[in-house]
Amino acid sequence: MRAKEKVRSLLALADIAIDGKRPWDLIVHDERFYNRVLGGGALALGESYVDAWFDVSALDQFVDRALRARLTKKFVSFALVLHRLRARLINLQSASRAFQVGKAHYDVGNDLYRAMLDRRMTYTCGYWKEAKDLTEAQEHKLDLICKKIGLQRGDRVLDIGGGWGSFGVFAAEHYGAKVVAITVSREQQKLGVELAKNYPVEIRFQDYRDVADGPYDHIVSIGMFEHVGYKNYRVYMEKIHALLKDDGCFLLHTIGGNVSVHITNPWIEKYIFPGGMLPSITQMGKSVEKLFVMEDWHNFGADYDKTLMAWFKNFDRAWPQLRTNYSERFYRMWKFYLLGSAGSFRARKNQLWQIVFSKHGVRNGYQSIR
Repeated sequence: MRAKEKVRSLLALADIAIDGKRPWDLIVHDERFYNRVLGGGALALGESYVDAWFDVSALDQFVDRALRARLTKKFVSFALVLHRLRARLINLQSASRAFQVGKAHYDVGNDLYRAMLDRRMTYTCGYWKEAKDLTEAQEHKLDLICKKIGLQRGDRVLDIGGGWGSFGVFAAEHYGAKVVAITVSREQQKLGVELAKNYPVEIRFQDYRDVADGPYDHIVSIGMFEHVGYKNYRVYMEKIHALLKDDGCFLLHTIGGNVSVHITNPWIEKYIFPGGMLPSITQMGKSVEKLFVMEDWHNFGADYDKTLMAWFKNFDRAWPQLRTNYSERFYRMWKFYLLGSAGSFRARKNQLWQIVFSKHGVRNGYQSIR
């Protein structure tokens, strides 16, 4: 009983009730939930949801409220301490581990991603400034990137973390570019080659450390830096510096955090993105010092909330067809991932940055584009 009352009092700090009637209130089905979450923190919370020990009508609203009230500071588990120590001692994103996230996450199933994403299969934050729906938001984001790097017909571009080739196909189709896209997912490469077959887009199964055919006119990295890891940030930037032409631009599109960390949320690490972590402004700055001039820094993190909610809507709508290949536990896991992430961006705990770098500074100054 004491565990239940302690959890109840902590949730009350975020105006979240147990067995309440509001969309963000928890409905607890298993009394073991209270001791589990007190001892296991964020990992236990996610696992309890997947195990159906509790439900909440609006997971996104629950997470938003919990994060704004800083409830994560109240739940520090021994497992989290060990997780932090492991990240300090081991390079969790070393070259030998580079393809782990591809197998664990991006290879889950192309049928899932086809159902969830836009028609181009763009698995990164959309740009909703003037967009009416997910398709427009993703088209506007891809166009924004092309404009920010000053893409011209015939330019050769390296796309690090190119996924199914959405940027490459867009850049080739609308700007006449030639694109090399690299991915650590066999399934992404397999489908991406098919989707890009009519365009000058090469999709490789390759780690960024192994790219050796520069120089490129421009380089983009869209939603991949989250897998690089703080121990490799400098190596990553040095590699890009070596591959980029002296007058080219490098655009980095990445989720970022408000504070410097060395790990990610332990539930996300275990079930969604093994080896992932979000960079901070400080970590980013140290990684590019003496290598690049930072020309532009654009934060539109609130747009990821809308993007994730659109992805969940698509996923949920397609579930009757998807369930033949995925379990009910997978449904709850994926729901917790998408809606929990939406709540995190809504609470402004996570940001989405597009940063433009040049080697020596754009002559006469860089003109910001929004």
